[in-house]
Amino acid sequence: MKERRSSSGEYVVHREVFNEPRLDEVAQKGMWSTKPTVGEQIKESLRCSVPRLKHTVLTWIPVLSWLPHYSIRENALGDLISGCSVGIMHLPQGMAYALLASLRPVLGLYTSFYPVLVYFIFGTSKHISVGTFAVISIMIGSVTERLAPDSNFIINGTNGTEDLNIAMRDSMRVQIACSLTVLAGIFQILLGVVKFGFVVTYLSEPLVRGYTTASACHVCVSQLKYLFGVKPARFAGPFAFIYTLVDVCRQLPQMKVPELVVSLVALAVLIVVKEINACYRQKLPLPIPIELIVIIAATLITHFCGLPETYGVNVVGEIPSGLKAPRAPDPTFFSQIIGDAFAVAIVGYAVNISLGKTFALKHGYKVDSNQELVAAGLCNAIGGCFQCYAVTSSLSRSLVQESTGGKTQVAGVVSSVIVLITILKIGSLFEDLPKAVLATIVFVNLKGMFKQFMDVPFLWKTNRVDLLVWLVTFISTVLLNLDLGLAVSVGFSVLTVIFRTQLPRYSILGNVPGTDLYLDTEKYRAAQEIPGIKIIRSSATINYTNAELYLEFLQEKSGIEIEKLQAERKKQKAKQKCEQEKEKTKNRKDAKMKKKDMSHHSNTTNSVKDLQPSERNVFTVNMDERNQNHVALKPMDSTINSFSKGKINRAYQTDSNMSDSDSDTCDPSYEDITEISHQGGGGERASGSDIHNVILDMSTTSSVDTVTVKMLKNIFRDFRAVDLNVYLAGCQACVVEQLEMANFFSESVPKSRLFVSVHDAVLYIRIRLGQSDFTTCLFYSSPLVAVASSPFNGGEMRHFDMAAGCHGNTRELLPRQQAFYGMV
Repeated sequence: MKERRSSSGEYVVHREVFNEPRLDEVAQKGMWSTKPTVGEQIKESLRCSVPRLKHTVLTWIPVLSWLPHYSIRENALGDLISGCSVGIMHLPQGMAYALLASLRPVLGLYTSFYPVLVYFIFGTSKHISVGTFAVISIMIGSVTERLAPDSNFIINGTNGTEDLNIAMRDSMRVQIACSLTVLAGIFQILLGVVKFGFVVTYLSEPLVRGYTTASACHVCVSQLKYLFGVKPARFAGPFAFIYTLVDVCRQLPQMKVPELVVSLVALAVLIVVKEINACYRQKLPLPIPIELIVIIAATLITHFCGLPETYGVNVVGEIPSGLKAPRAPDPTFFSQIIGDAFAVAIVGYAVNISLGKTFALKHGYKVDSNQELVAAGLCNAIGGCFQCYAVTSSLSRSLVQESTGGKTQVAGVVSSVIVLITILKIGSLFEDLPKAVLATIVFVNLKGMFKQFMDVPFLWKTNRVDLLVWLVTFISTVLLNLDLGLAVSVGFSVLTVIFRTQLPRYSILGNVPGTDLYLDTEKYRAAQEIPGIKIIRSSATINYTNAELYLEFLQEKSGIEIEKLQAERKKQKAKQKCEQEKEKTKNRKDAKMKKKDMSHHSNTTNSVKDLQPSERNVFTVNMDERNQNHVALKPMDSTINSFSKGKINRAYQTDSNMSDSDSDTCDPSYEDITEISHQGGGGERASGSDIHNVILDMSTTSSVDTVTVKMLKNIFRDFRAVDLNVYLAGCQACVVEQLEMANFFSESVPKSRLFVSVHDAVLYIRIRLGQSDFTTCLFYSSPLVAVASSPFNGGEMRHFDMAAGCHGNTRELLPRQQAFYGMV
C-alpha cells in the first residue's frame, strides 16, 4: 500500500480492495480491551491515597486550587473595581427582583449576599455574577402566590371592613420560598454528585431563549400594577398571563397618575443613561451606576416631598437592619412544590452553565459542568436556610463584571461586602423608595431578553425546526405559565429530535467521474449512478423508529418489490416445473417410440435381408432420417437434466448462445451461476430490474439495535431470493461489534460482505462481473488480491503477478484466484 502526492494537491493511492476480514488482518485489529473491568473500577474507586484525597478535595472545593496562586499584582485592582460595580447593581436589582418573587425587598438583599459567598468557594466560573435573576424570581413568585394568596389572610377589621394581614402573609411566603429553594438545591446537588450535568443538553439554545423571552413577558405584566398604581386580581395556572393583562387594562381608568409620572420619569432617565453607557463603554472607565443614582434620588424626593402621604405613592416600607439567624425549611411544603423545585433547579442551572461556558470560551479556561451543578445546589441549599430564594447568574451583572476588569471570583466577595454594608447600616434609608422605581429598573434590565425576539427572523432563514421550538416554547410558556410551559417545551423539543431521527433524508449515491467520491444524485449533477449498482444512504442512524421507512425507500428506489417478485418467482418455478413435467412425459413417450422403432427396426432388418439390394437401400435411408430426428433431442435433454439438479439459478433464462466452454463448467456453485447469468447478454432478469447489486452505505449509522439487525437480515435474505447481492459499506467499528454480538454474520451473510468504503464495494462488484470500462491494476500477493484503482475513465483492466512478473487478462486470471471468489 502506498500513496503518492503531487504539488497540485491531488493524490493517488494504491491499495487493496478492503472488505472487513481483510481490513482486520492488515490493520491488525486486536480483541483486547483497554477499558478496566467492573471489578477493577470498583477496586480503583475504593482505593485511598494521599494524591487521590488531594485531588478529590481540590475537585469539590475549587477555591483551594486557585486562591493560593492568586496574583495580587495582576488581578487585585480589576477584581476590586469590578466587585464595586457589581455590588452597586446588586442593591437595586435585589430589591426589585424580590418584588417579582412576591417577597419583601430585604430578602433580595439577603439573596445577593449569602449565595455569592458560597459560589466563591465552590464555583468554577471566574466571571459570572450569582444572585437574583428575573426569570427565577417570577418562577418563585408564581409558587408563593399560588400557595399563599391574599385571600387566605383576610381578617375582619373595624366597622365591618376587611383588612389584609400583611405580616402573616409575608411570613408564610418566606417559608414557602425558602422551602422551594432548599429543595431545588438538593435536586441540583444530587444531580451533580451522580455526574448528571449533561441534563442541560436537553435544553437547547432556542428553547432556553424562547423560555427566557416568555418569562420576560410574565415579568413585565407582573410589574404593570406598580407602574400604573392599580391592584389587579391575582391569577394562577394556565392563561394567568392573559387574565392579568386583561384585568390591568380594565383598571386603567382608576390608575394613580402620580405613580405613573414617577414611573415614566425614572424609565426615561434609565433608558437614556444606559444608552450612553452602551455607546461610550470604551471611553468610560466605569459604567455610570444610574440604577443606584435613581434609587437614591427617588428615595430623597419621596421622603422630603411626602409623596406617600400626599399622593398615595406606594413605597417599599420597613427594611430591617442586620442578618437573620439560620432556620431550617418547612418540609411540609415539599410535596406541594416538588415539581416547581425541579423546574427551578433545571432552569437556574441552564442559565448558569450557559453563561459560564460563554465566558470560559472567551477567556480560555474550563468550567466543570458537574461542579457547577453542585455549586448552584449549595448556593440554594445554604441560602435557603438564611431566608434567601433561588439564585442563578445574571446576564447584565456578569457582563459588567467581565467588562470592568474582573479576573476571578474575588470580585464576588467584594460585591458581597457592599451588600453586607447596605444590610447592616444603610438598608433602612431606602424605606421610602417607590415600588414604581423598582419596577422601571426591572423593565430596563429586561431589554436584553426582549432583543431575543430577533431570533425569529434569524431562525426563519437558518433552521425552521429550531424556529418551531422557539415559537412553541414561547407560546406555551406565555399561555400555560412557567412550570407547565417548561414541561411542554422540553417535551416538544425531544419530539423534534425523534422526528428528525424517524424521518431522515434518504439518498441515492452516484460516482463523481474521476474521483472515488459518491454523492447524492439529486444534489450533485456530476454524480452518476453506476449501471446495475444501487447505492443507498440514510442521513441518520438506522434504528427501530425508521427501520421500516428505510426498507420502504430501498425497495422503492431499487425498483424491487420483494413480495411481488417472490410471488412471480413462485409462478415461474411452478411454470418451469410444469414444463419439465411435460418434457419428461414427452421424453418418456419418445423413449417408448424409440424402443418400439428399434424393435421394429430389428424385425425389419431381418426381413430386409430377403429384399433385393435396391429396395434395401431405400428403406435404410428412411430409417436414418427418422433416427436423426430423435438424436437431435439428446443435447437439450442433457441440459435440462443437469439444470433440474438444482445447479442453476432459475431466476434467469439461460443464454442460448452460451459457448461450449461455459456450458461445460464442472459443478458450478450458486453464486457462480448467478454471475454467469449477470454476464449473459441475452438473459433477462426475472425481477424485471436491471439492478444486480445493492450497496448500503452505513457510514452515518453509529449504532444498531435488534430491530435494525433483523431488518438487515431480512434484506439479505429477501434480496438473495431474487438473486440480488447486498453489501454493507462504511460500517464503524462499534457497529461491526454490535453486528457480531447479534449473530448477524453467517454462511448466508458472510463478514466479507462488509467493505471499508463504498468505492471498495463498487470495485469488488465490477471486478467480479468482469467489467473493464475503468482502469484498475491488480497486484496479486497470494493468496489475497490487492487492488489499486483509478477512477472509471475507460481503458483495459490489466494485472501483473508480483511473484512471477507475468501479465495477462484479468478475466482469465480471476477464476483461478480461489481466495478472491472466496471473499463473498
